[in-house]
Amino acid sequence: SAPHAAAPAAHPAQPAAAGAPAAPTGTWGGATAVAPSNRLNPALTFDTLVPGRANQMARTAALHVAGAPGAMYNPLFIYGGVGLGKTHLMNAVGNQLMKDKPDARVLYLHAEQFITDVVKNYQRKTFDELKAKYHSLDLLLIDDVQFFAGKERTQEEFFNAFEALLAKKAHIIMTSDTYPKGLVDIDERLTSRFDSGLTVAIEPPELEMRVAILMRKAEQEGTQMPEDVAFFVAKNVRANVRELEGALRKVLAYSRFSGKDINIQLAREALKDLLSIQNRQIGVENIQKTVADFYKIKVADMYSKKRPASIARPRQIAMYLAKELTQKSLPEIGDLFGGRDHTTVLHAVRKIGGERQKDTELNQQLHVLEQTLKG
Repeated sequence: SAPHAAAPAAHPAQPAAAGAPAAPTGTWGGATAVAPSNRLNPALTFDTLVPGRANQMARTAALHVAGAPGAMYNPLFIYGGVGLGKTHLMNAVGNQLMKDKPDARVLYLHAEQFITDVVKNYQRKTFDELKAKYHSLDLLLIDDVQFFAGKERTQEEFFNAFEALLAKKAHIIMTSDTYPKGLVDIDERLTSRFDSGLTVAIEPPELEMRVAILMRKAEQEGTQMPEDVAFFVAKNVRANVRELEGALRKVLAYSRFSGKDINIQLAREALKDLLSIQNRQIGVENIQKTVADFYKIKVADMYSKKRPASIARPRQIAMYLAKELTQKSLPEIGDLFGGRDHTTVLHAVRKIGGERQKDTELNQQLHVLEQTLKG
């Protein structure tokens, strides 16, 4: 797995992105204020973000905000799993705004940094400083708001900043690992505010987008990656962009050290640990058990002939995931689901795949199941 796959909480002072430089330090507020550090990562722009179906809505909304901050889609709430490009998109808006309006007051920070700020000002009783810092912004970018869970004083201060910024038509963009209504231990006053602008999801990238990402990143590293190799890697690394980058680094390093050209055989050798873990971890039985637990049915229902919707639908979802996450053929999957015909499996795969595009709740459930299985 990629070295960047850990939650960004461990390094709250950095944007959670591959190769992000440490944020410059700069105090802000008081008579001796220096130029504020906006903590943006200059490498994360719209140009360096590979567009695709997975981030299409979020990217379009972010471009709109960058072009006309304070107008529509305020606040913009972007959610999705780890390493899908939420931080990248947020920084892209900040960088674009700074380019268009160099005197704009922009601040990017991880939710943990906001918590630290609240604690510090609470100890010093300097809440005016906190207000001066946050309430004067034109654009506030705040990552991983799920970290506010259970922290009442932080939530109160954030609510105040939120209201003040919206009142003066400043823009707020937030990210989270789940949609606003799915956040736990966060005051309903806040979650309903989070949901009052535009809420968009970023999905795991589809195959073509993963191929494009690999080829683009390889090019940035000064190497050409053959398309068939990019397809091989993309088929085997599905979780997120960060893991793709990790796999690419392994392939490039292996090619350099061995002095061999990049081909499928080399990629197979470079990623053999990753491939063996994958094949070992995700079996159809594991998928059946995980899905059955999730939808509270018996594992035996996966291969039984029962047909009520409460059983048939989770069974179709398990078939879909078996096709997505394992190397097994349709007939093999059918056999493992009580000797069903391969056309039954194909129908399930197409049905769930199609519904996933339109039904955000189903998509979120599949997202959780995929993350659990890849765990």
